Amino acid sequence: MKTLLYKNTKISYSDSGTGNTIVLLHGFLENKKMWKDYVDFFSEKHRIITIDLLGHGESDSLGYVHAMEDNANAVHEVLNHLKIEKATIVGHSMGGYVGLAFAELFPKSIRKLVLLNSTSREDSAEKKINRTRAIKAVKQNYITFVSLAIGNLFSENNRILLQDEIEKVKIQALKTPLQGIVASLEGMKIRKDREALLHQNLFPVLLILGKKDPVLNYEESITQINDTTAELVSFEDGHMSHIENKEELKTILLGFFE
Repeated sequence: MKTLLYKNTKISYSDSGTGNTIVLLHGFLENKKMWKDYVDFFSEKHRIITIDLLGHGESDSLGYVHAMEDNANAVHEVLNHLKIEKATIVGHSMGGYVGLAFAELFPKSIRKLVLLNSTSREDSAEKKINRTRAIKAVKQNYITFVSLAIGNLFSENNRILLQDEIEKVKIQALKTPLQGIVASLEGMKIRKDREALLHQNLFPVLLILGKKDPVLNYEESITQINDTTAELVSFEDGHMSHIENKEELKTILLGFFE
């Protein structure tokens, strides 16, 4: 584990391998440990950076709202520290929102972008209400909220097939402090719509979606890349493609990187 300070806040990251830089950004309630198999696989050909986003893993919370821009600035701070000028970013779910914010703030620093079970669009009015409800729920019963939130990310059939994997994800999720959870929910709720970035075709984009994703509506999600040069990969499963479709995803990502 390596750390640096961003706005007097500890940011934890890892740095493995050599070659073109790939930055792997986890989602809400996750941390950089989710990428272990991918780091082992990709670092044979590439330099792989994983970062714990604000209030997750071994990174500290910055305040009561972790805006996607705050996270993007923290990512940029890590890359600056490592003297990396350009990187490909892979963002899972919330990590994708951070990747888009990074691309908007630092367009010269991004080589390619992978939105993994993520979207360029802002929360709908209904989803914003649900974020507020989630904040209330996690304050009332932290363990129940986290356990339910994780289970609900997988497609229905995989909730039985992947029980052991789901338990491992829950164990990591339960290490996320309450402040980190609330601040991230607040940050996701207020995030900007960045679909316009995809239509500018400034860098290669790969959108990876699950057809049975309980969080992102598949049919709606594919429309954001209409009339763009973005590539689409669709899996038959849920929101956790890095677990539900691990081997296929490794191959697809490696092809996109190269």
